[in-house]
Formats: sequence, C-alpha cells, structure tokens
Amino acid sequence: MEHQSIKSWPETAPTLIAVAAGRAAADMVIRNGQWVNVHTREILPNHDIAIAEGRIAFVGPDASHCIDETTEIIEAEGRFMIPGLCDGHMHIESGMLTPAEFARAVIPHGTTTMFTDPHEIANVLGLEGVKMMHDEALMQPVNIFTQMPSCAPSAPGLETTGYEISPEDVAEAMTWPGIIGLGEMMNFPGVINADPKMLAEIAATQVAGKTVGGHYASPDLGPAFHAYVAGGPADDHEGTCEADAIARVRQGMRSMMRLGSAWYDVETQITAVTEKGLDSRNFILCTDDCHSGTLVNDGHMNRVVRHAIDCGCDPVVALQMATINTATHFGLERELGSITPGRRADVILTSDLKTLPIEQVIARGKSIAKDGKGLVDCPHYDWPEHARQTVNMGADRTADDFIVPAPEGANRVTVNVIGVVENQAPTKALKADLNVSDGRVEMDIENDVCQIALVERHRALGTTTNAFVSGFGYQGNMAMASTVAHDSHHMIVVGTSREDMALAANRLSEVGGGVTIFKDGKELALVELPIAGLMSDQPATEVATKAQAMVDAMEACGCTLNNAYMQHSLLALVVIPELRISDLGLVDVTTFEMTDVIQAHS
Repeated sequence: MEHQSIKSWPETAPTLIAVAAGRAAADMVIRNGQWVNVHTREILPNHDIAIAEGRIAFVGPDASHCIDETTEIIEAEGRFMIPGLCDGHMHIESGMLTPAEFARAVIPHGTTTMFTDPHEIANVLGLEGVKMMHDEALMQPVNIFTQMPSCAPSAPGLETTGYEISPEDVAEAMTWPGIIGLGEMMNFPGVINADPKMLAEIAATQVAGKTVGGHYASPDLGPAFHAYVAGGPADDHEGTCEADAIARVRQGMRSMMRLGSAWYDVETQITAVTEKGLDSRNFILCTDDCHSGTLVNDGHMNRVVRHAIDCGCDPVVALQMATINTATHFGLERELGSITPGRRADVILTSDLKTLPIEQVIARGKSIAKDGKGLVDCPHYDWPEHARQTVNMGADRTADDFIVPAPEGANRVTVNVIGVVENQAPTKALKADLNVSDGRVEMDIENDVCQIALVERHRALGTTTNAFVSGFGYQGNMAMASTVAHDSHHMIVVGTSREDMALAANRLSEVGGGVTIFKDGKELALVELPIAGLMSDQPATEVATKAQAMVDAMEACGCTLNNAYMQHSLLALVVIPELRISDLGLVDVTTFEMTDVIQAHS
C-alpha cells in the first residue's frame, strides 16, 4: 500500500518562506481571482495564490515575484477562489462504493476533504474492516480522515453483529496515522447511563487528543440530553429542527446539519443562523449518507452548500460551514479549510458563489479535476477474498421462513407496524388489524401493510425474524432484499409475496451481497455489492446505473417514496426511534426494549 502523503508545514516551511519572499519559485500560481477568505468573511478581488510542495506559500494582490519559467500558471480570470469543500460526517459505504471510487466520484464536485465513519464495515468485518477502509483512504489524492467506529453493535442486547468493537480496538486505532477521532456515539442511552464500555471508548479518544463524534437521536432536550453532552460527544448530526440546533451549540457542541440522499435537515435548522442570528462558526454542513446516484447526478458537498444558500444562508457563511468550521472542529484549522499560508493547497475555481459550478479543483497543489472531469488516479486497495465472502446465511430460504404464525384459534390480530417516514430517519410505531388464514397472519396490501424480515447473514445460523412495515406502497407480488441493513448489516427483505421474498434472499446469497428486486417470480434489478455485502469496487457511474434500475424497479412495484432505498436500508437501525427490526425481533427504540409483533388477537 502506498500512502498519498503530503509533507508537513514544518517540513515545507523553508520552501514556503523562500517562495513568499521571492527567493524561490512557486510550483503553481493561480492568478487574478477573487479570494474568498473564510477567516474574515471577505471577498477580495485581484488576488493571486502561490503554491509550493502541496501547500500555500503566498496569497496577495501580486505573486509575480513567486514565478519563474518552471511555475505552472492557472488563470482564474476573475473567478472566485474558494477552499476545497469538507464533508464533516459521512459513511463511504452508503455510496455503495469503496473509498477509491467514492473519491473518484466526488473530486469533480469539489470535495477535497472527508471525515468518514466506516461503522458499516465494522459491523461486518470488525477492526480489520476498518483498517482496510483506513488504508485505502490514505492512498487517495484527497484528504480522507477516518473516525474509528464506536458502536458495533450500535445497541448491545438488541442486535447481533458480525463483529464487536471494544475499547481496546478504539485505543489501538487512535495510533493509526489517518484516524481523526471517534465515530458517532450512537449508543446515547449507554452514555446517559454511564456505561463503562462507552465511556472507555470516549476516554481513549480524548486521551489521544482527538474528536468524539455524536449521535443523539432523541427529541428529548431535558436532563437526558444534558447527560449525553456531559459524556463528551463534541458534535451531533441528528437534529431535525431549529430547537435541536440551538440546544447543541448552546452546550458547546457543533451542530452538523445534513443533506444526504434521504435526509433533508438543513432547511429546518439553518434558521438558527439566518433568523435567530446565532454564531455561524458553530455550524457544520455534512451529507451523512449519499448513494451513488446522488453523487453522479446531483453532486456532493457542493449540493449541500447550494442548498444552504437556497435556504437563505449568505454564500460565504455557507462556505465557512463546509470548510473552515469543519477543519476547526477536528483540530485542523492550521492544516486545511482555508486559502492561507501553510495550509494544504486545496482550491476550487468557480464563476458563481450561489450556483457554485465547480470549474477546476486543485488538491495538495495539483489540478485534480476540471469542468466535471477527474484528472487523477484513485488507487484501489487489494481487498482479500474473505472480505468478498460475507453473506453466510446458511440454507436457502423458502416461503415458509417468512410466515408470521398467529396465536392458536385467532381469526384476527392487532400487530405493531414499522411506519416509514419520507425523507426522515425516524420511523413511526403504527398498529394494524390483520386477518389470519391457516394459522398465518396475512398482509394487507390494500392498506399498505406488507411484510419485513431480517435474515441473519453473518454466522449461518439460519434464522429469520419477521414483522410488518407500512409506507412503501408496494402492489402486486414482489420483494426487495438488501445486505445493506444499518447498522448490523444482516439482510433486510421487504415484500408482499413470501415466495418472492425467498427468491430475493437466496439471490443475494448467490452473488455475495447487494440489492435485488423480484416481481412475480422474476428479478427486475440487481446491484452487486461483493465487498462486505456493502460496496462495489466498480466506478460510481456503473453502480449508479444499476442503482437507478433498482429505483425504477421499486417504482414498478408501486413505491413512489423519495429515496426509498435509503429508507429500506435503515429499517434495522435500532438506535433511531420509533420502531425497528433486528435479528432478535421487533425493537421499540423509544424504550430500547424488545416488543411483540402481535399485540392482541380475537
């Protein structure tokens, strides 16, 4: 493995000083642009940037003294020169891509720094999987910092993962070169109740002088919230309203406002800045989860910044939230996030600050994208075979594995139903009255109640957990299965036909993981994700094409939800209210206790 390293500021200081003083020539000079200074919130016209050894040496009205015949000249021609964009919280696996292919997809959109939490692969392959993601991240021509996952399982006692993460694992990872902190602390009840394991992970991170990521997925802003803050998490991206954002920054946290493929939480929170006038330097923009179709067709952090501006945010303030604010939060303000001397030379040229066309991207002093086209190689890690053989569900499933047995003598039952909420991570705890036939609880497709199952796929135990879900609007005989099943990543199967559910589950076992949709016994779409059952090492454009076919297939089955796939993949996320499914059964996430599928019968 070859790291794409950059010399430190102390190592390059003699060169940077010589260039700034005019005693040596710059490697590159960007000439005659409008310097967007995120430290002072100014736009300064007619400025040049001189770059040497991957870092910025000089920014001023005239860099002619830094130029000789060896210097590469880039004419900004009056365009804005902004810092490379930073994503403050994200999961690469959600793009269905490896770090290399994710980087290749987002570089043309101006993302030059990512703070990634690979807790998806941690649930499947443990610390070894995190190391593989970390190592491939360090091979890339942009900055990918890794947060050591904190919660595998995310809710101990409520789910079973392929591997568990321990405080010892966290302490070891803190010594790795690309680890920037602890990934989102999703087990917020554990922190609130001073669970020794959770506090040990936080302590190991703090002792290492690194940042603790937060995840407080509860609307309760009373003592429980304050107890969580007291435990040490430094940021949170789970806010959904203005009050959430205000509460976090008042307590010294950073409010991370996300716009992912399915999460639209910027508009409802940014009013804390645009209307209430709170200090914007405590707010950070992020994506959390973006699938490949979003990356290819809509963008990445440039999309988030544009959205924040459309929500009424001043363009330079929005840029601060995606550059210097993020760098400061992770202790990297002297390393990146602004166009100032000593920092990594990550620069974007754009002709408009509001619509933000990404016309040229420079990272570490090299031009890496121009007019939407990548110009650099993104090296791949050599993933071992066992990382591609992770779907171990035992014997093939049959339709009988997806039966929900009714209580003896019952003709009708009242069941708990997981209610999907469009564009939001939380679900609703619903109830439905369902008929019983031949001792089996039947679905009610006319009223949008179909079945959901979680198929164990880590240890070949052969178990299947069944429940009910509403909100997808599926019609006819169909099933959708996915080995992307946050966070334990077993296999989620949703369907209106038990026969199709069995076909879909068996298909993913055959191909080693991914997403598939069956209708009337025939496969409509397949996205192969052979690495940990989560990622493809194919280019984003190819994966996005297959993902679009998956979306089209969902629509052909009656589903019209925005980004319904993301909703599907989160149905086993037992740390976000209200109701979820796990390999152990149905989980009430408002109480963090198991609950019955069948509540009553007659």
